[in-house]
Amino acid sequence: MFQKILIANRGEIACRVMRTARRLGVRTVAVYSDADANALHARMADEAVHIGAAPVGESYLRGDRIIDAALRSGAQAIHPGYGFLSENPGFVDMVTAAGLVFIGPSAASIRAMGLKDAAKLLMEKAGVPVVPGYHGDSQSFVLLAGKANDVGYPVLIKARAGGGGKGMRRVDHHDDFAEALAAARREAKAAFGDEAVLIEKYIETPRHIEVQVFGDNYGNAVHLFERDCSAQRRHQKVIEEAPAPGMSAEMRQAMTDAAVKAAKAISYSGAGTVEFIVDASEGLRPDRFWFMEMNTRLQVEHPVTEMITGLDLVEWQLRVAAGEPLPAMQEQIHASGHAFEARVYAEDPARGFLPAIGTLQHLRFPQGADIRVDSGVRQGDAVSPYYDPMIAKLVVHGPSRGEALARLVAALERTEIAGLVTNTAFLRSLALDPDFASGRVDTGMIARRQDALTEVPPLSPLSLASAFLASEGVECEETGADPWARLSGYTHFHPLVRTARLHQGERDLIADVVAGRDGTFSVQMEGSPAVKLNARDMAPHAEWQGHMAVFEAGAAHVFDLRDPLSAAENALVHAGDLRAPMPGLVKLVRVQAGESVSKGQPLLVLEAMKMEHAIVAPRDGLVAAVVAEGAQVTDGTVLVRFEDPTDG
Repeated sequence: MFQKILIANRGEIACRVMRTARRLGVRTVAVYSDADANALHARMADEAVHIGAAPVGESYLRGDRIIDAALRSGAQAIHPGYGFLSENPGFVDMVTAAGLVFIGPSAASIRAMGLKDAAKLLMEKAGVPVVPGYHGDSQSFVLLAGKANDVGYPVLIKARAGGGGKGMRRVDHHDDFAEALAAARREAKAAFGDEAVLIEKYIETPRHIEVQVFGDNYGNAVHLFERDCSAQRRHQKVIEEAPAPGMSAEMRQAMTDAAVKAAKAISYSGAGTVEFIVDASEGLRPDRFWFMEMNTRLQVEHPVTEMITGLDLVEWQLRVAAGEPLPAMQEQIHASGHAFEARVYAEDPARGFLPAIGTLQHLRFPQGADIRVDSGVRQGDAVSPYYDPMIAKLVVHGPSRGEALARLVAALERTEIAGLVTNTAFLRSLALDPDFASGRVDTGMIARRQDALTEVPPLSPLSLASAFLASEGVECEETGADPWARLSGYTHFHPLVRTARLHQGERDLIADVVAGRDGTFSVQMEGSPAVKLNARDMAPHAEWQGHMAVFEAGAAHVFDLRDPLSAAENALVHAGDLRAPMPGLVKLVRVQAGESVSKGQPLLVLEAMKMEHAIVAPRDGLVAAVVAEGAQVTDGTVLVRFEDPTDG
């Protein structure tokens, strides 16, 4: 076993690798950028080395600096985590050339699976079923458009390099093919440095089921069962589970056999995932699954496999990379129960899952024997625009799917995050969806039900009353019966009455709060019945710098505690301005000053968090000014200014 390893990554995966390394007695070296100088992973490691500025191209993608840090620190091996350089064969070559061990597959294996078109041709030769489509080298528009027509719409345009939904577009009609192709190429070029694409038949009722495989350097390869990752938004997974619901023994045998066959075809060593697209229109059938791609690294969702098998996949990675054979053969690997993983992101589901940035003013996760939280942040940390906005992975296990799902819902309801918008309430709504609960889910389900799933119900009367009490200084931890100790002010003969004020957006909320002699409170808004409660009944809440959040059903309802008279100072000078919903790069500008536009018309493309976001006109109007193409903008920057119709 190694004595010291360097982890060429950040955030939760770096912390997760460190936990296993520490258990095995292996010392760890972290690398960090300017933005991560105080990050949890940098503090958690035995040593930490600065490698550059915040942008990934100046830090976490600088293989030369990472290798130099490993050599200077005396590390013997490099664990790449996932993302960044984890599937870069050139980096693997650099690592081995420096006399270090890459904790992962060989450069040859990564190259074999790195380009989706070549990988599918290789899988066809190995007898693994692949999706009908075009996987060739020619990239002329005429050829690609023709192949799309041959395959039959709808089709899927996919970047041949990379993954995570980047450079991917569904096209339903040939008239939309040219624009979708251009967008996919731009996004693929920005994310992977390769704009080449492939064309595939779009499966109408698709499920995304993947198999965890593991190989060693002695020709052994095994599977660790399957995971279902069909719950996706914008082609990216949000809830994963193992095993896949509805999976028969016959289907599992066929799929896992194909996955192991794929691994052996490239002499695979280390942790990998073989991803399949499944036509679920008639249930799970052994003749209705096809190879999509192989991820030659540890996956984000690996904890669900660990929960059902009881195995530590990072420990397996370290042992295999150190030259040991697989810790267990196929007949020794067993699965028990069911597990779910929910990815908690800083993003706004109601705004198309736009990434969010901000400071984690309050952060509290549930605890329990069957709950696991993988996170790389702490309360007070900032979610920056430079990296993936994942806050944590919430993982649960239960003896059955139903019990595991109930534990997931309960865990999401007890998760408290404030300071920025998150998807926690959305995840709870998804987990409670009747179809999801019964296992009837496909990759298009979230898009079809997005409005319903992203709707956050208003606070219950009890929780709203809690907000008013909290604004007056009452704490839910208080258990004493004396209201005078908790609410300032004094009256001699009558109950103490205070007027409490809250501000939420443009709403001013006012309530009378009456402190009773028995330690209870009565909270009454005009036109509503009074709510009676004591401090122990209050909903959980958090306060910071003029704000307060009340937590209910996974959602954080945020209130302003500022003087309402100061709100005028923050009013927009130009109500018709179209502002950036997040920090990013203006990738493409489609209009110019003086041009008339219609509501819904694409105006520009904003690149943020490695994805392209189309910015459209909110109404008909005349463009007065537009931001320059190539500009780096912050959240709230004016992108397009419209002529005021009252001018002139």
